[in-house]
Amino acid sequence: MSLHRRLTLATLLLAGLPAGHACAAEKPLWELGAGISALSFPDYRGSDESSLYAIPFPYFVYRGTFLKADRNGVRGTFFGSDRIELSVSVGASLPVNSDDNQARQGMPDLQPTLEFGPSLDINLWRTPDRRTKLDLRLPVRTAVTVKDGMRDIGWVFSPRLNLDIVDVGGLAGWNLGLLAGPMVGSERNHEYFYSVAPQYATADRPAFDAKGGYAGSQFLMSVSKRYPKYWLGAFARWDSLKGAAFADSPLVKSENYFAAGVGIAWILGESSTRVEAIE
Repeated sequence: MSLHRRLTLATLLLAGLPAGHACAAEKPLWELGAGISALSFPDYRGSDESSLYAIPFPYFVYRGTFLKADRNGVRGTFFGSDRIELSVSVGASLPVNSDDNQARQGMPDLQPTLEFGPSLDINLWRTPDRRTKLDLRLPVRTAVTVKDGMRDIGWVFSPRLNLDIVDVGGLAGWNLGLLAGPMVGSERNHEYFYSVAPQYATADRPAFDAKGGYAGSQFLMSVSKRYPKYWLGAFARWDSLKGAAFADSPLVKSENYFAAGVGIAWILGESSTRVEAIE
């Protein structure tokens, strides 16, 4: 498997596994490790063809005073408040060989893409012990292809509500994350995935010019647990494309998108310096 595909899949796995939050405790300033995951993803949102992947991924946690890096991304605390954070939001999509996808046969391949940009994260509510919290996340990301040169393919905006629960159901150490919200994309972004140029039109695949706007809704559930020497996580994600600006594209074969993954990471090293952390 090529390096760009491994990095894309690792990004997809980590983006799908938000961590819960708990009481403050003394933890290492940094942790470093490596893991392996199994992922099932459709070729693209709207595709009715899926693939199963097994890939390695890095595990890195940094608990600085103002800068933090973990499964929630790279972020900083601003405005003198622990209720508002400015994060770096990331996303990715898989490459698609059009010869292997019936809906896209005869069309150019889809290159792997990377999305990155800022996210304003606002804590709306939390319990006094911080074992349950509800956040509003407002990520805006630029999307680019990452093979054979970077090509700008527009932007995506996906506001969402995120609920984190620690020790869910009385199970010590198990964290549950629930996320839901709409998605919006630019015309250039939708064109890349869903437009059909006249030269690629067939009797079963008419020409289609995708427009920007509403891109469906996303629902995600994740669970994870940190053991002394390793970490376990799993997620399931369901997208609805009903009412999307590109829903009538002949490349949309299913209005429902389902993806899932499981992963295990081993902690190989950690800092001797301890800091108070809430997670």
